Amino acid sequence: MGRMEKKMKKYDVVALGELLIDFTENGKSNQGNPLFEANPGGAPCNVLAMLTKLGHKTAFIGKVGEDFFGEQLRDAITEVGIDADGLCTDKEIHTTLAMVHTYPDGDRDFSFYRNPGADMMLNKEEICEDIIKETKIFHFGTLSMTHEEVREATKEAIRIAEESGAVISFDPNLRPPLWNSLDEAKEQVLYGLKHCHILKISDNEIQWLTGEEDYTAGVNWIRERYQIPLILVSMGKEGSRAYYNGMMIEAKPFLQKNTIETTGAGDTFCGCVLHYICEHGMEGLEEENLKEMLTFANAAASVITTRKGALRVMPTRDEIQNLLGIIIN
Repeated sequence: MGRMEKKMKKYDVVALGELLIDFTENGKSNQGNPLFEANPGGAPCNVLAMLTKLGHKTAFIGKVGEDFFGEQLRDAITEVGIDADGLCTDKEIHTTLAMVHTYPDGDRDFSFYRNPGADMMLNKEEICEDIIKETKIFHFGTLSMTHEEVREATKEAIRIAEESGAVISFDPNLRPPLWNSLDEAKEQVLYGLKHCHILKISDNEIQWLTGEEDYTAGVNWIRERYQIPLILVSMGKEGSRAYYNGMMIEAKPFLQKNTIETTGAGDTFCGCVLHYICEHGMEGLEEENLKEMLTFANAAASVITTRKGALRVMPTRDEIQNLLGIIIN
């Protein structure tokens, strides 16, 4: 019966979390003022947008304000094919905004307008149980764990996903300015680790969390405390690693001369990993499977660094495979 049920699920991946506007710098006006472009942003929907591009059925649970930007965001995710039935609207609180400053090498700094912002007003009662029960994979991060109400909503969603037998995927996606204290952030990251089957964590996050400079030592620190079958470490310009069943697989990055910004690279990578798990499952993955998964995900992440924004400009399978140098018949 379990097997049959799995096949009958309506969604491949459902994600919960923040949906916001990323204001990214886009040149200067005639008067010398910086121009900003209002890009749809937020890690969970970036992940879903990548998955949708690869042909998966996805849905999002979150909250925007009843305002111009909220409408823009609802339209943007619907347009790329993400089911927005679980997206709530807050009549009082405005849509969350972030200003993104990009440095010459493509790295970024964030300033958030979120005190409060609609994304953190999602509450337990607004969680659409039916959507979560209908997914093979449930994905979340910690931006939906910074404040009490949305944290309770996130934990409720995780509980429903666990009860429904979903694979749980977690990307901490730490944004220090959004936390009252980094101790509180750590506590919530540890909650995520306790409940996930797939962890995607960045190089600086694993060092911060574990106090270990070496990534393998950091993964061992996590493994001594939590049973997580698949751990992925994204290392930016150094590529990525997968830790699974005692194996450590590393794949080199695809560095592009025309990289303009790194927004969404980690999310694109994460989306491709979840794509691979949707196709192949979590069991019995061999070294060559993990290498294939990482190489594909690195290539996709590399493509997104050559584009402004992420959600609306995710690469197609063909674009990823062209970069991989695979000849498509």
